[in-house]
Amino acid sequence: MDITQGCGLVALLAPLLAACAAAPPPDGSNRSAAGGASEWQDLSNLSSWRGYRRQDLPASWRNEGGVIAFIPASETGQRGDIVTREQFGDFELQYQWRISEGGNSGVMYRATEEEQTPWRTGPEMQILDDARHADGRIPSHRSGALYDLLVPPENITRPVGEWNEARVVVRGNHIQQWLNGHVTADIVVGSPQWNEVYGRSKFAQMATFASRDRGHIVLQDHGDPVWFRGVRVRRLDGAG
Repeated sequence: MDITQGCGLVALLAPLLAACAAAPPPDGSNRSAAGGASEWQDLSNLSSWRGYRRQDLPASWRNEGGVIAFIPASETGQRGDIVTREQFGDFELQYQWRISEGGNSGVMYRATEEEQTPWRTGPEMQILDDARHADGRIPSHRSGALYDLLVPPENITRPVGEWNEARVVVRGNHIQQWLNGHVTADIVVGSPQWNEVYGRSKFAQMATFASRDRGHIVLQDHGDPVWFRGVRVRRLDGAG
């Protein structure tokens, strides 16, 4: 190939190479801030959290070598759900969780503090020992479910004591959830599908449920030990 041919080939390939470089990775990892998304924000430090409807952190939540652990105390004042100090609108959330034997917990998002409990406003991605907890017999209450709304695929959780990988993406009214690489929710709030599942759920009479365009991320105290690690979020709307 002579120099003239080589230059022509480079010119032809340049637009394609530029497009490939700009395309985001399909698996959600190591993305740049392109497309209006912010850089990843680490939420594994408890300084990013406080108690629901309180400014301090309940003592049952602790950091164990970079892992957020909930070990329930006997005194109720030392317990409770925790929320991010910041609020998020459109976002991507990634985290790993490990549940205790027979345990129950969850992660809520776009939750506000106008109700007595965060689940009255924030949709929840369920965490459960499906095999031992009674809720495991209810398909829409199993691990990875958009709680009480959508049924996740069967047998996608790892054995109790092992880490599970979760991901949540919310853009406008569009909610998507993944557990261990499996899609567990893909729905638009206000769509016919949403109206159908919402209408037969426990939330049907709660006017504030999933109605806010921004809110807190919540780690739930359901009375059972649970652990979180690698918790990180990035904004997809450019909001601060």
